[in-house]
Amino acid sequence: MSVVEVREDGPVSIISINRPDRRNAINQQVALDLQSAFAAFDASGQRVAVLTGAGEDAFSAGADFTDLPELWRCIPTVGITTDKPIIAAVTGWCIGGALVAVMACDLCVASESAKFSYPEARLGFTGGMIAGLAARIPHKVAMEVMLLGATLDARRAYEVGLVNRVVANGRQVEEAVAMARELAESAPLVLGTIKRFVTESIMPKGPSELMGRATRELGAVRESEDGREGMRAAREKRKPVYKGR
Repeated sequence: MSVVEVREDGPVSIISINRPDRRNAINQQVALDLQSAFAAFDASGQRVAVLTGAGEDAFSAGADFTDLPELWRCIPTVGITTDKPIIAAVTGWCIGGALVAVMACDLCVASESAKFSYPEARLGFTGGMIAGLAARIPHKVAMEVMLLGATLDARRAYEVGLVNRVVANGRQVEEAVAMARELAESAPLVLGTIKRFVTESIMPKGPSELMGRATRELGAVRESEDGREGMRAAREKRKPVYKGR
């Protein structure tokens, strides 16, 4: 069984974390597969992505402590790079790293049962990317979530601007797809330009986000065809032949 499932609904790609037995916790494979799924989406003719989780109990319980992922890989604007819109469809619990992923999406639809929480201060560790929450909702509310571990229910999340729409339980994906279809009728170049301007020039980026981006870019060089050619040439004591890819 795949831990990340992708299905297409017309121009919309629905990308779902598929570990309902573990509340869709993000382990190493989930992070890698989400990054790959979004890379394929970006390279395709699909116009909008909906990010969700299997079942109704949880969008995601965050990082899987038994198999800790490189979480940056599955965070939009960090390990996931695309100018196409991404809509989060959330139901049940959205905890820790999952909240980081949702806050980095462009839009969010939540069911009435959705609950947003970041308990890392009580658990004794953090990846730091949650700091970006303070740029997306009112500062004092963000600090209450990050420092006190306060839980935002769906209505409160809507009131402070983390969520665009609150719908009945079970309708979050349907509503997100409807929103995505509406977006798909607009000019892709305009949507992409606006998103790029916002993510690259308007939204501030914290140290952990910048570190994640740098890790992604350096990894792309290391894992490139030229990177492998350089290593082979060094081992074979010859001049490398680079192709720029």
